[in-house]
Amino acid sequence: MKVLFSYIAQPHQMLHSFPIAMEMAAHYPDVDIHIACMTQKHLEYAQFLGSFYPECPVKYKLFTMPELLRRVIDQKGTGVFEKLTTLLLNRRYFQGFNAIVVPERTTLYLKRMGVKKPKLIWTRHGAGDRAIGFARDTALFDFVLISGEKVEKRLLEQNAIKPGQYYRGVYPKFDIVKKMECQREKFFNNDRPTILYNPHFKSKLSSWPALGEKIIQFFAQQDKYNLIFAPHYRLFDNQRKEGERLISQYTGHPHILIDPGSQKSIDMSYTMNSDLYLGDVSSQIAEFMIKPRPALFLNAHHVKWEEDKNYRFWKLGNVIENINNLSHELDRSFEDHSKYLKDQYEYIADTFDFSSNEGKVAEATAAILAYLRA
Repeated sequence: MKVLFSYIAQPHQMLHSFPIAMEMAAHYPDVDIHIACMTQKHLEYAQFLGSFYPECPVKYKLFTMPELLRRVIDQKGTGVFEKLTTLLLNRRYFQGFNAIVVPERTTLYLKRMGVKKPKLIWTRHGAGDRAIGFARDTALFDFVLISGEKVEKRLLEQNAIKPGQYYRGVYPKFDIVKKMECQREKFFNNDRPTILYNPHFKSKLSSWPALGEKIIQFFAQQDKYNLIFAPHYRLFDNQRKEGERLISQYTGHPHILIDPGSQKSIDMSYTMNSDLYLGDVSSQIAEFMIKPRPALFLNAHHVKWEEDKNYRFWKLGNVIENINNLSHELDRSFEDHSKYLKDQYEYIADTFDFSSNEGKVAEATAAILAYLRA
């Protein structure tokens, strides 16, 4: 059996399926594992991740594409055009596998391109509440991995999954984060509480366009808190110079860390080493809440969110619509944390359906292979 782990999007998605590849390679010698990426940088990151799983026999490959397109991706990031072009140019390669495992949904276009043989396995990426994570085209996948009951319930309600065609109770990213020991880092040489500001990349949802730079300026002018500004990876993926400008602008502030898209911005280094989450709709709130802590949410678009299930996570902390009194709101969020603890624990139990954090990648891998062999 030949199984491809395909990566046609930004590197932050790799961590959501890569541990499954390594589990297959380590324990199923009859399965031939391939890992394919778009650029040399992406491939090197995959090989770096592979270093945490020694002696796993996998084959690494670059997708076929013009070198000009590769350079564009390296310089400006990955967009829909680049993804679809990669799929189109590699149709024959995809057709040679029994299964293709992906963390994104664009690969579903292979079916329209005539690639019928391989089963498509979706690991998802992230465990947030926004509707995009529960898209109806989920039904087009042959098998799906699900983190917990929350996701299962919504997908079943939409007839997007069927019993026997999904596995519930796995979040592969946690496996590799544990191996990388990202939770042991210290980013500041002081004892101040650290705030993680993690805005989303979509302007219609994000707090960044209206409030972002004002928030960074606020932290630059105070001496009570540290700030890690680590937005969703895609915020600056197509605006690299803007990210570099921010780093340069705040270099002289040792209590501020600006990260527009490094490895640490995607491997939970910051979510595991912050004291309060400040953000809007990024699904990283779910990863942050693995260890319940204070949260403050920015409703920059004045959304009527209270009864909207796409904003369920906003019930895990205070919600504000402006930053006119941000100092007070941060203090209040720390003071009010006990009021949200019950909701936070319930949210995590519903989002990540783990009776134990051990063995779930192994069980999910076994479920995928049982499905394929059946």
